[in-house]
This record gives sequence, structure tokens and C-alpha cells, in this order.
Amino acid sequence: MFRFEYDPGTIRYGENCVRHLGEELDAVGADRALVVTGTTVGTTPEVMDPVREGLGDRLAGEFAETTPEKRLETAFAGADRVAELDADALVAVGGGSSLDIAKIIAVVADAEASREELRETFESSGSIPAPEGDLRPVVAVPTTLAGADLSMVGSITTRADGGLVRGGVYDERLMPAALCYDPGLFRTTPHGVLCASAMNGFDKAVETVYVNTATPITDGTAVRALRLLSRGLPALGAGDRDDETLHDAVVGTVLAQYGCSRPDGLTLSLIHAFGHGLARGYDIQQGGAHGIIAPHALRYLFAEVDGGRDLLAEGFGVEAETPEATAEGVVEEVEAIRDGLGLPTRLREIDDMAESDLPDIAEDVHTDGLMPYCPDELNPTVEELEAVLRAAW
Repeated sequence: MFRFEYDPGTIRYGENCVRHLGEELDAVGADRALVVTGTTVGTTPEVMDPVREGLGDRLAGEFAETTPEKRLETAFAGADRVAELDADALVAVGGGSSLDIAKIIAVVADAEASREELRETFESSGSIPAPEGDLRPVVAVPTTLAGADLSMVGSITTRADGGLVRGGVYDERLMPAALCYDPGLFRTTPHGVLCASAMNGFDKAVETVYVNTATPITDGTAVRALRLLSRGLPALGAGDRDDETLHDAVVGTVLAQYGCSRPDGLTLSLIHAFGHGLARGYDIQQGGAHGIIAPHALRYLFAEVDGGRDLLAEGFGVEAETPEATAEGVVEEVEAIRDGLGLPTRLREIDDMAESDLPDIAEDVHTDGLMPYCPDELNPTVEELEAVLRAAW
């Protein structure tokens, strides 16, 4: 038995598909769009010129101030820009940071509480209450492969007296109303950034197979994603950005996250919880953290539970005679993807991390909000999670 409730936005894929941005805004009844992006993307003509052309007279303005830190203060500034321009839609262009900030802007822009009240609520609870009624629609134009697009989650951070506060908003109204995946825009993303983000998106397909929220529908999209990504990502890591490689990488990432974020839960768990514990506190992209930890997390998973190893093997084309050999074959394929993308392989390679930090990281992983989505039979202890980290050290 399963229940699958999922309502994604319209998905467009293809060269120059951003020229249809105006049509997608028209479809959701929006007339004045604020483009939300970062400084680098915001000053890249190869990205911004097609976006501006696609929006035409629906472009109300641009807010090129997002950062990888995804600060609450940035969302406040973006909401001020929405009010100043009377924007009725947000077009997020770039990576996960811009997509997340755009979603938080949509929440803050219509919030009844004051900014100070919102800050206090966030610092105490790690969340911002979304106002009732409709929110401004968000249209996503990704330029990385992290798979943060087809999601109803908006993550945010801020600095408080007690240190860094992390959290966000989880609301089905934050699912983008439309998404444009234009291969030409992905070609503009620096090689290292694109490869690191690809590992994050790839791991969404891996985790979707073994989480306790999996369904036959997500099994199907995840297995197809693994077939495409296992072909496209090594080519991408080797520097290829031809039509076939980008098709496999981008479409594979879309499929990896299809059904991943639903009203009744997520399909992310163990690997992403480790990624949060590593990337949130240290100088490494989450995709790089995933590359290091994923093989070790999977070996631990397969030692404890089945972990969907046969479906994963089907996606990777692994053929083995025993369950143990099947599991090891899957891990080896994940390592091959990681190595093909040129990502780090050991935690000791992270400059600002010390081995003495591992117990605290294990505690952070253990309390991560994604751990409840692990297989029902898997109940990791802090000590077991620390052992995984030490194996990766």
C-alpha cells in the first residue's frame, strides 16, 4: 500500500527554454517579476541576458544579493525590494541559495509579524511561520545540479548570540510554480561548482530508493535517474558539456528529485543528514561533503538493512550473485561517480575540520531533521554515526 500526493510546477527542458519565461508567468497570473540571484550569476550576461529577454516587460527588477550562507537578513532585503517594485512573482536564477532565498522572500513579503518578531521566532524555533492564503509564485531557473528545485523546502540561516541558527520553511505553497531547465545556462557554471552540485543531486536518487517514504512511483523515477546520471556525470567530470552529456545530467537530476519533496514527507535521509552536519559548519560545499561520506554511509546502511540494494543495482547496472556483493557493487559505483566528478575523498582534506570535531558532528547528524526518513529498521546511535565519520576521516 502507498499514497502519493505530489503537485509539482510546470517543467520545461530544452535549449533556450528560458525564452518562455513570460508565458509561464502569464500562466500563473503574474505581471511583475523580481529576479532573485547571486552576484556572480547576476553579472553573467550569458545567463542574465536570456532571462531578461524571456521575461520581457514582465521584468520588474533584479535582486542579485544571495550568498551560499542563505542569511535571513538577505530575505528581509529581498522582501523590501518586492514591496518597492510591487512585484507579484519571484524568478530564482542560479543555485540552491537563490532558490531558497526566493522562497523565504515569498514567505516574509506577506508576513503579518514584524521583522523583529520573525527573527525572534526563527532564532527560538528554527522556522518562520508562513502566512495564510496564497504566496507569490516562485519560478525556478537552475544553473546547478544540486536538485533543490522541485522542493517545497526553503532553508535559511542567521547569526545570533548563541551562534549560527539554521532552519527554514516547509510548505507545499513553496513548490515552484514553474521550472525552466535550459542546458545553455548550465554551460556557464564553473566546472568545480557544477560537479560538486551534481553529487548532491545524484545522492537524492540514491536515497529515494531506501527511505521509508519510497513508493513505486519514486522507485521508477529514481532508477531512471541513476541510469542517466551514471552515464552523464562521469562525462561531465571529464569536461564534456555536449548536448547528450547535459541532457543526461540535467534530466537525470530532475528525475532524481521528482516526488522527493511532498506534503507527507521527503525522500532524503542518511546521506543528506551527514551532508548537513559536515557542510553547515565547515568550508566545503554540500556536494563535496556528500562525495566523501556517501560510500561510508552506504556501507553502514547495507550492513544494517537491505537498503533497496537490488533497485539501486538495477539503476547502476550492477550484476552480482549475493546480496553482499550487490551492496558492494553499488558502493563502488557511487565511488566511481564521486571520483569521476573529481571530488575529495577524505574528511581530512577539509581545511578547517579537525578529527576532534567528529563527535560533535555525529551529534548534529543524529538530531538532523532528515534522520526520521531512514529505513524503519535503521536506528543509528551517535556512536555508530561517529564510526562512519571516522571511517571517512
